[in-house]
Amino acid sequence: MTSNTVTPHDRAEELRGRRREVESGSHRATEAQHAKGKLTARERIELLLDPGSFKEVEQLRRHRATGFGLEAKRPYTDGVITGWGTVEGRTVFVYAHDFRIFGGALGEAHATKIHKIMDMAISAGAPLVSLNDGAGARIQEGVSALAGYGGIFQRNTRASGVIPQISVMLGPCAGGAAYSPALTDFVFMVRETSQMFITGPDVVKAVTGEEITQNGLGGADVHAETSGVAHFAYDDEETCIAEVRYLIGMLPSNNRENPPTVQSDDPADRRGDVLLDLVPADGNRPYDMHQVIEELVDDGDYLEIHERWARNIICAMARLDGQVVGIVANQPQALAGVLDIEASEKAARFVQMCDAFNIPIITLLDVPGFLPGVDQEHGGIIRHGAKLLYAYCNATVPRISLILRKAYGGAYIVMDSQSIGADLTYAWPTNEIAVMGAEGAANVIFRRQIAESDQPDVTREQLVKEYQAELMHPYYAAERGLIDDVIDPADTRSTLISGLAMLHAKHADLPARKHGNPPT
Repeated sequence: MTSNTVTPHDRAEELRGRRREVESGSHRATEAQHAKGKLTARERIELLLDPGSFKEVEQLRRHRATGFGLEAKRPYTDGVITGWGTVEGRTVFVYAHDFRIFGGALGEAHATKIHKIMDMAISAGAPLVSLNDGAGARIQEGVSALAGYGGIFQRNTRASGVIPQISVMLGPCAGGAAYSPALTDFVFMVRETSQMFITGPDVVKAVTGEEITQNGLGGADVHAETSGVAHFAYDDEETCIAEVRYLIGMLPSNNRENPPTVQSDDPADRRGDVLLDLVPADGNRPYDMHQVIEELVDDGDYLEIHERWARNIICAMARLDGQVVGIVANQPQALAGVLDIEASEKAARFVQMCDAFNIPIITLLDVPGFLPGVDQEHGGIIRHGAKLLYAYCNATVPRISLILRKAYGGAYIVMDSQSIGADLTYAWPTNEIAVMGAEGAANVIFRRQIAESDQPDVTREQLVKEYQAELMHPYYAAERGLIDDVIDPADTRSTLISGLAMLHAKHADLPARKHGNPPT
């Protein structure tokens, strides 16, 4: 006698069949994705996470929308893959738009899945990575799709400074969808295949008459060099995602933890005699601050943030004796290392990120001042410069500043001077701390003497030398307690490491308040 009763084994096999179908996806859609030089969402997740670690959430979710033919097309996942896995053994949450389904467009079910994984990441205290490749809101679902974006933005804001949030742009991101990456801590982009803009080229042409391509309007190079929206830009997805893994390895899981430390084979007491030749004593001669950073950090290895935007200041993450640090440094090779609007914004955001995630800050100063000019003043250099000042003053992590050469005027104060709360301040014997350069100071102070002299050029040169000898010698600030010590450049690495070790358990409380009101 035969039976038509369905057994648990049958149901299990049915489930396995459904999963295979969902995970393989449409062969035709996969080929189309690859033809564009893009990986599928699942291929990207495999690159990001440790092998075999991914646990998917709501794989079998489908939308419930009707109208415009939607009721006849209800694919599993609804165009977004969500879940968690590990990166170097540490838990990381991820969601990835699947462009093969509805072009990765966001509908109500799609958004609900993202909301859930974001809530899980916040509750678990683990980083969140979004792999973005979507066509924006699903037009057929109308306002429900727009409300879904609102829920994402609200959670981005709630997670800010609590868990690291990383946005990886691997396709188009237009309209309101672009605001979610802008709310996260780091934005990665891939050249040619990823774009971000609020209004696309067609709208720009209709409104302004300007003709421009998608990449010209919002491509990776535009946002990495001009707008500052993207922190990193790479030529291919594999390299991009590998760098995301590297960055995660330098960040804590959440704001209650310290960044992971590693055992370093680079001796803490290694002398840097080469530093004596890298930095010229003549304040008018440029040099590459990257070479200084390479000499100081473990194995010369560091990750520069916003490398191609506001090049007159360097923001980088590195390790000193295995401990993660954030480095802010003026770059004399670009605009002589001055602070301008973009440099102030770039450094301020970086300082805030470091402070939020318990990363000590090392500041390397060689700054001649703020960039003068009508454009800078009218553009709000006062307001933008105050952002950096506010960020430093508000930071409670260990802070060590080192003056390599010039430190003039308000820029010296803003770049984490002792007076705004730096825990330790050091200077090399080549340092010059002053209100302004000797030439400018002499022209102001001794204007009458120079004007009345029979040989004004000779008089000016003599008075400049007198001013330098009196107020700008390397030990003037040390004599007045404005720096803690003048150090041998060769001892810089060991000095920074010993300072960080002393400050390791630093605890500082801010005044009770709902939040500050920083300049914007």
